[in-house]
Amino acid sequence: MDKTESKLVLISKHAAEKPEMQFISLAHLLNKEFLRQCFYSLNRNKAVGVDNVSWKEYEGGLEENLNKLEDRLKRKKYKPLPARRVYIPKDNGDKRPLGVSAIENKIVEKGIKKILESIYEQDFSDISYGFRPNRNCHQALKELNDQIMENPINHIVEADIKGFFDNVSHEQLIKFLEIRIKDSSMLHLIKKFLKAGYIDDKLLVTGEKGTPQGSIISPLLANIFLHYVLDEWFEKIVKVHVRGYCEIIRYADDFVCVVRYVEDAEKIEKGCLNRFNKYGLELNSTKSRRLSFGRHETENAKRQKRRPNTFDFLGFTHFSDKTRKGGFKLGRKTSRKRLVSKCKEMTDWLKKMRNYKKPKEWWETLRAKLRGHYQYYGVSGNYRSINVYYKHTLRALCKWLNRRSQKSSMTWANFSKYLECYSVPKPKTVHNFYTW
Repeated sequence: MDKTESKLVLISKHAAEKPEMQFISLAHLLNKEFLRQCFYSLNRNKAVGVDNVSWKEYEGGLEENLNKLEDRLKRKKYKPLPARRVYIPKDNGDKRPLGVSAIENKIVEKGIKKILESIYEQDFSDISYGFRPNRNCHQALKELNDQIMENPINHIVEADIKGFFDNVSHEQLIKFLEIRIKDSSMLHLIKKFLKAGYIDDKLLVTGEKGTPQGSIISPLLANIFLHYVLDEWFEKIVKVHVRGYCEIIRYADDFVCVVRYVEDAEKIEKGCLNRFNKYGLELNSTKSRRLSFGRHETENAKRQKRRPNTFDFLGFTHFSDKTRKGGFKLGRKTSRKRLVSKCKEMTDWLKKMRNYKKPKEWWETLRAKLRGHYQYYGVSGNYRSINVYYKHTLRALCKWLNRRSQKSSMTWANFSKYLECYSVPKPKTVHNFYTW
């Protein structure tokens, strides 16, 4: 363990032992050796930023590059380059903006992220799961499962913050950082990254709000912002003023509240709306709502002559299900939008690859795509949905293998024999919530 790593361990210890402690000397940790570690921890195959410098090209003159970078940081002359904005499609047909950072931005951001994590990982709530070390979406889903199964839950408040990453107030974020950090050099450097902006269609866009999705530091800054705006507020204010049980499960800017009493659910829904408005954020009206849900939902729906309520969280639709003995359990399946989108993606990819390369050249990629789908969606209770995806892939694969020539020769029987020689992964439950 080098000197910087030892200091980060010490910082973490102080942060955990003294929640009110403020740190006044952090920027000096961004020395050459630490920056070298940050460089080698980067993904080497990521897209290049506006500088058009790849990881390999930067490594070619690494010593000189790091010397210059360290010197600029010490003299406070370092100026981050704006990100290159790209757009990726979303399930609802919209496009999600992402910022692709330049290589030196990534190195410095990685260093800042490690330093800030050593402090804030001691502060963050246990109900926060997004973009944190040793935490993931499946743990959030397991926590949601346990909350509903083990507590008297009768209502859900689900919320989605509209354009969260593009609307985070820089001024408010810096105020939150100043609660723990009093190093003006570090704060000044973070401000520079916030003000760097992005290049969109050859135009430089800057502003007083927003942390670009895609940058290394953005998820951590978002977690710090929501820690003070949502997590602490819920723990210190909401729980004190409700009559019954309530809890929140958050993954980045996506969260759900589980509540016992309807009047508490109404208060929380209204409170969230006012709380986010106070900090310049807006709840997405199409994805935010309050609904009855829990172990009595099926009976309540029958009595009220309606369909039982369901809700979506992290790509899964949650519903009231039954155990083999007829008892209540929380059911989950891949949300319809996600499943349709994933099936279409696979069909389009197979259609593209049929004449682009020979099957033996892309077969391992096909296997990896299936394994990746099972790795995310292969959770307890969702076997049927991943099996639908698997069977859709087989049908599309057979179809487009036949389309490689004008003569169709691959019957389903022949295709089945083909798969005996060139197999593809079959669906399986990767994450069993009942044996964790």
